Amino acid sequence: MKLFKPYNIEEGKFLVSLARRTIREYLKTGHTPKVESPYERLIKDKYGVFVTLEVISSRGKMLRGCIGFPFGHSNVANDVALAAIESATSDPRFPPLSLDELSEVVIEVSILSPMELIKVKKPKDYVNEVKIGIHGLYVSWGIYSGLLLPQVPVDYGWDSMTFLSEACIKAGLPPDAWLESGVKIYRFQAQVFQELEPEGRVVERNLIEEAVKKGLLDKKDIEK
Repeated sequence: MKLFKPYNIEEGKFLVSLARRTIREYLKTGHTPKVESPYERLIKDKYGVFVTLEVISSRGKMLRGCIGFPFGHSNVANDVALAAIESATSDPRFPPLSLDELSEVVIEVSILSPMELIKVKKPKDYVNEVKIGIHGLYVSWGIYSGLLLPQVPVDYGWDSMTFLSEACIKAGLPPDAWLESGVKIYRFQAQVFQELEPEGRVVERNLIEEAVKKGLLDKKDIEK
C-alpha cells in the first residue's frame, strides 16, 4: 500500500508554527496575517487540511477545537492558516479560544490525501476496506456529510465497524447508515504533524505504529 506522505518534517514544523503564529496574531489584532512560505510546494499544492487544538491535562489530551477543509481550495499554507483561525474561534462545540489559553494548547496539523470513493459489492464489505491507522472516513448522503480523521479511531481504540458507525453519526445519520445503499463512503489518508507540548517540539505521528501497538491493525494489512 502506498502511503500518503507529501511533506518532510521541516515542512511539517513550518505548518504547525504557521498555525500557532496565525492564531496568535488573529487573537491579538483581529486580522489574518499575510501567509508566506519558504517552501514553494506549500503554496502550490492543494490538499485538504485540518487543524486540531488540544489541551493537555492530568486526564490526558482534551479536544479544544478542530476545523478544516476536506477538499483544498486555495493552497496548503493558506488553508492551514485559515483552518487554524476557525479552529480557535469558530468551532461550535467550544467557546472562542483566548490569547491566554493559546499557551496551554498543543496544535496538530493534518494534510489530507484526495478522497477515494469506496466501492463494494455489498455494504457489509466496507469493514474490510477500512484500515485503522491508515484511513480516515468521509460519509455523504444528500445534504448530510461528516468527516473523521484517521487519528480519531486510533486515539479512541475503535475497530473498523465502530469507525464506520461513528463517521455516520458525525454526518448526522443513524450509526448503521453505512449499510444503506444510497450512502457514499470515501476513505483518505492523512499526514499528521503535532506538537509534543505547547510551543514544543514538532513530530510526525506514526498512526500505523500506534494502531499496531493497540492491536487495531495487522502489519500484513500495510503490505496489501
